[in-house]
Amino acid sequence: MKKNHLLAIAFSFAIVGFTACSKDDNDSPGTTNLRVNMTDGPIDELDSVYIDVREVRVKMGSDTMNIADSSWYNLTTTAGIYDLLSYQNGVDTLIGTGPVPTGYVKEIRLILGNNNSVVDSFGVAHPLTIPSGSESGLKIKVNKRLNASLDSLLIDFDAALSIRNEGASGYKLRPVIKLK
Repeated sequence: MKKNHLLAIAFSFAIVGFTACSKDDNDSPGTTNLRVNMTDGPIDELDSVYIDVREVRVKMGSDTMNIADSSWYNLTTTAGIYDLLSYQNGVDTLIGTGPVPTGYVKEIRLILGNNNSVVDSFGVAHPLTIPSGSESGLKIKVNKRLNASLDSLLIDFDAALSIRNEGASGYKLRPVIKLK
């Protein structure tokens, strides 16, 4: 009887020990509500720069070095055609928001539609070609650690350096972007 009692006590301690040392499946690294905004710097040669934003995607990882643990997250996107030149001098616009795991933002991709154009200083509209914009998207390397509950990234286009009139080939966007 005493042997069974000691065995029951030992078994109870073993269960408590295993439970205390086990990983709780509900432990998560936490989530951050990420907001992605867009703004632009001035350009004299153009009256408007229209960008057709369809989707905002974010690549998240747990640290700055390990690419293997990265995953893509689609943010809730405010899809539409944005005139970049309307967002200058401290004015910006929200283009995507949503929960992502707290960690490092490694890359942002803006998936663009086909309705991209510029309006020159004479009021004439021209198509704006964005290489791989509608396929794999505009790729923006980031590598920023997010704060715990709420964080934001500001995509600051430099239209003056990004847009080129290539003559017969038309206007092309080769984005020069600062991330703030």
